[in-house]
Amino acid sequence: MSGTTNTSVSSSTEKGDGEGKTAAILIEGLKLTYSDGTEAVKDVTMEVPQGEFFGFLGPNGAGKTTTIKVLVTLLQPTGGRVEVNGFDVKSKAQEVRESIGYMPQETSVDEELTARENIRFACRAYGVPRERRAERIDELLELVDLADVGDKKSGGFSGGMKKRLDAAMALVHRPSLVFLDEPTTGLDPKARNELWDYFERINERGTTVLLTTQYLEEADHLCERLAVIRDGGIVARGSPSKLKRRVGVEFLDVDVEGGRDTAREAAEVLRGEGIFGGDASVEVTDRGLSITANDARSRGSRLMVALDDAGIQVTGFDVREPTLDDVFLAVTDDETDVSGGEDAGSRQGGSE
Repeated sequence: MSGTTNTSVSSSTEKGDGEGKTAAILIEGLKLTYSDGTEAVKDVTMEVPQGEFFGFLGPNGAGKTTTIKVLVTLLQPTGGRVEVNGFDVKSKAQEVRESIGYMPQETSVDEELTARENIRFACRAYGVPRERRAERIDELLELVDLADVGDKKSGGFSGGMKKRLDAAMALVHRPSLVFLDEPTTGLDPKARNELWDYFERINERGTTVLLTTQYLEEADHLCERLAVIRDGGIVARGSPSKLKRRVGVEFLDVDVEGGRDTAREAAEVLRGEGIFGGDASVEVTDRGLSITANDARSRGSRLMVALDDAGIQVTGFDVREPTLDDVFLAVTDDETDVSGGEDAGSRQGGSE
């Protein structure tokens, strides 16, 4: 993807509020059918404003990777309208490539070259003017915390260092939009956290980021909004907090003394007292009970009293809200859809 330098675009409105922003990504009714008749993407509609950190999630085979490949011009859509940075991906593919950075899951680092040489090669590939290369290389090495090893061969780098170098190479031409395709897969927690800090820094400088990830904790930490794709279409979108609220349940874990046998007694007490509604889920565990209910928090005190009256000693009690893992399981289940009306069907580039 060679081309001219393109300065990052920063938003003039509050981060996370899409109103008044130009779309970095605009997709309307995207379809892609392969030559063998497989419908990889059936109907994707979504909008990502400039300056946003956006997460794109979905199970294997849902159409996530195909959509990303359309956005970076590696595949041509068979239907719908797709614009990236204002350029149509079919008629203006070169302009799209010049305005984006793309960090695939597998690194493109040449291990025989130093970190500095790798970035210099990327500068030539992306058309960064010769007189600006030295300054840009130094700037990027500093940004990704590789300045001290800039003249060492990258073959000796750790996985996290190679990922950071790869990210620097995708940014040499100052793209206004960066695609990160599962960028931290295979990294240890320390290296993953270091990359998180780096991605947050480039976003704070005004770069729009679209992230695909298999780590839902990562999406929760980094992304202002998310879209979840299933069976070739968007089934949910919104901020992480909004999607978690839409699951509509709370989780209550109760530990009891005496292990699983006592836990079974506790479950009978719970059912006999009718403490939770009929839609509650009660699971006996080795430590006690795991309860999923709409009102787990408010009814937890009644359960404690009932167990005490039954002579069952409680050793632990924890109420938690849904996580993105719970959201993901809900919206990727054919029987469940937490997206709601406007988020499920209409194009939405604004706030949660």
